[in-house]
Amino acid sequence: MGDWRGMLDQLVRERGRALFGYAYVLTGERDQAEDLLQDALVRAFRSGRRASSLDAAHAYVKRAIATAFIDRARRASTRPRTAAGDLQDWVGHLPVAADHAPRVTTALDLQSALLTLPPRERACVALRFIDDMTVADVADTLGLATGTVKRYLSDGIARLREAMPDLELHDSETAAVDVKGGGER
Repeated sequence: MGDWRGMLDQLVRERGRALFGYAYVLTGERDQAEDLLQDALVRAFRSGRRASSLDAAHAYVKRAIATAFIDRARRASTRPRTAAGDLQDWVGHLPVAADHAPRVTTALDLQSALLTLPPRERACVALRFIDDMTVADVADTLGLATGTVKRYLSDGIARLREAMPDLELHDSETAAVDVKGGGER
C-alpha cells in the first residue's frame, strides 16, 4: 500500500502547484480550486493502485480535475442558485502591485472571460492555451473526440473574443467555424 502513497507524495511535491493552477483556472476561486484538487486526488488514488510513472499520475489527476469540474457544474446547474459574491468583490480582495497593474488587469479580464465559458469549453481552452496541449492531447485528456474539442475551442475562442476583442489567441490546429451560414470573415 506504500507504493501509491509514495507516488501521491511525489506528485503533490513536484506537480502540486501546476495541478492547483489548472484547478484554479477552471474554478476561478482559490477555495473551490483546493476542493477540486483534493477531490481529484482522492478519485485518482482511492483504489490504492500505483500509477506507472509521475507523468501518468499527473495526467490521470488532471483528467480527474476536469471530470470533477464538469460534474460539479452539471450538478450545480440543476440546483437553485444562491446570491454569490460579485466578481468585483472577488477582484477587490486580490493584492495588486502598482507596477504590474496593466498585466494584472488583463489577467483578471481574461479570468473573468474564462469564467463565462461553459465548463467543457473552459476545460478545452485551458488545456489548449494555458497548458499548451495539442488538440489530440486535449481530446485524450478529456476523453472526447478531436472534432468535439475543435468545436469547443472554436466556440470558446469566439466567446472570449467577444468579451476581449484585443485577445490574441492563435490556434494553428483549429479552423474558425462560420456559424452565420456563408459569407466571408
